Amino acid sequence: SIVVVSLLWKFIYSPGDGLLNSLLGWLTFGAFEGIDWLGQTGTALPSIMAMSIWQGVGFHMVIWLAGLQTISPTLYEAAEIEGSSKWQTFRYVTWPGLRNTAVLILIVITMQAFALYAQIDVMTNGGPLDSTQVLVFQAVERGYGKQDISGGSTISVILFLIVLCISLFQRWLTRERN
Repeated sequence: SIVVVSLLWKFIYSPGDGLLNSLLGWLTFGAFEGIDWLGQTGTALPSIMAMSIWQGVGFHMVIWLAGLQTISPTLYEAAEIEGSSKWQTFRYVTWPGLRNTAVLILIVITMQAFALYAQIDVMTNGGPLDSTQVLVFQAVERGYGKQDISGGSTISVILFLIVLCISLFQRWLTRERN
């Protein structure tokens, strides 16, 4: 659950006795002074991003592995017979074989990036000084928190248009070229 992961990382980022500050202090023999990772405007959003990347990497690696297993071994044998180098094999066999997988990963990462709500709500509640507020968080806070349905709906429509434009651009970038 993303809420459980967010709570665990909130403890890791804890300013006084958090695991990250303790580890950095131990590695620098006490020269590193603890940072309030989620309490400073410059580190709050990158900290949430790092946690989100960590949370999603395992799932993405499984998809990449599944994509690698769909490439026919005969293609690798043919490349070896032709005398291609490792780089040429990757460039002309592996990467084209992973094209559909790469498109899927790109779409999933984009959707996850725009669906960033629970992490922000649990870890910073939009702060400090609104530095971690993203569009989804703003839409929910306006629509439900402040009961400003029109404001939340407007943000949601704008978010939809942004995601639509990005999706169309990704579709154009990843199209089949003849």
